[in-house]
Amino acid sequence: MKTNVLIIGAGGVAQVVAHKCAQNNDVLGDINIASRTLSKCEAILDSVREKGAMKQDGVLAAHQLDATDSAAVADLIRATGSQIVINVGTAFVNMHVLDGCIEAGAAYIDTAIHEEPDKICETPPWYANYEWKKRDLCAEKGITAILGAGFDPGVVNAYARFAIDQMDEVTSIDIVDINAGSHGKYFATNFDPEINFREFTGTVYSWQEGAWQENDMFEVGRVWDLPVVGPSQAYMSGHDEVHSLATNYPNADVRFWMGFGDHYINVFTVLKNIGLLSEQPVVTAEGQEVVPLKVVKACLPDPSSLAPNYTGKTCIGDLVKGVKEGEEIEIFVYNVADHKEAYEEVGSQGISYTAGVPPVAAAMLVASGEWDAGTMRNVEELDPKPFFTILDRIGLPTRMRIGGLDGPDQAWNA
Repeated sequence: MKTNVLIIGAGGVAQVVAHKCAQNNDVLGDINIASRTLSKCEAILDSVREKGAMKQDGVLAAHQLDATDSAAVADLIRATGSQIVINVGTAFVNMHVLDGCIEAGAAYIDTAIHEEPDKICETPPWYANYEWKKRDLCAEKGITAILGAGFDPGVVNAYARFAIDQMDEVTSIDIVDINAGSHGKYFATNFDPEINFREFTGTVYSWQEGAWQENDMFEVGRVWDLPVVGPSQAYMSGHDEVHSLATNYPNADVRFWMGFGDHYINVFTVLKNIGLLSEQPVVTAEGQEVVPLKVVKACLPDPSSLAPNYTGKTCIGDLVKGVKEGEEIEIFVYNVADHKEAYEEVGSQGISYTAGVPPVAAAMLVASGEWDAGTMRNVEELDPKPFFTILDRIGLPTRMRIGGLDGPDQAWNA
């Protein structure tokens, strides 16, 4: 049984992860958190203590770390006796942290795909560009590496697997992410602005009719009428989970849809059109080299600062269509989360909450051995039922509708 956790990162998602690890430290043991900015780690641990989140007495420690230094990552894993690493740092550090885990023999869990700072929207399938290249090495060394174990990617992958397991054949997977909340700011992003904008400035890749299809952002839209949040405008977007699901279910169309309001689209379009969302350096009149995207990030609110005034709910789910016993079938598997409730529990907004709870559930399954695969896996390659069981208990209950969006609600394990 693996215990002792090292959390890498110190943003809003890391705060959720720290709280949830503390609430379950009877399973997860010592809790260490590391980031390049020690004060941010210490502030997160202070919030854990203020909430009285620790289930039992134990280690709760902060460390300074350059997560792009894989040797330093390995050294910290060994020094803290960590057997599970939950990586919720920037997507730019993923491969360095994974290498550190392989070197030190620790299990690795992340919530998003690796990115290189100077590249956007590389050739699909994205996981094949970086993470999957380490799959054989993980298998050789018996390293468990669970990729994309946030909500989307992550829980939505498990939703797809769960629905598909109830079918004889799957024909389509539509992942829909609607945030019907309000943060009260003129303009802000719900997670790291740099990563947020990079998702929407490149080609929109979807897997349809057995091949990669390309569209522009905001080119393909439709209204989705989801539980609780109601009719919401969403647009087909490029996203991590499309790339692993398309590989594992090549006969199904796989699309990702994200909700956007007109205001966000208008501001985004202006920023993009004048070059402020570029990841490529420019030189100012004073001779200073800057990256426009990083300047925009510095000017926008820190996503973690949105939490105190955030209201409303999110609804994220999968509409999966297929065939069972010769008849067409639709299954919608989803979760609804509340921003205010998330803040009251862990001091973060709902987007951070939905991203931060699942990797802790995954860590608990690695600790118990149920997901300790000894190799690299995307979430849909693992049994979803124990995952849902823990998510139900620690804050993200799963619901289901047989018959699609208009079907009656029922528990996934009914």
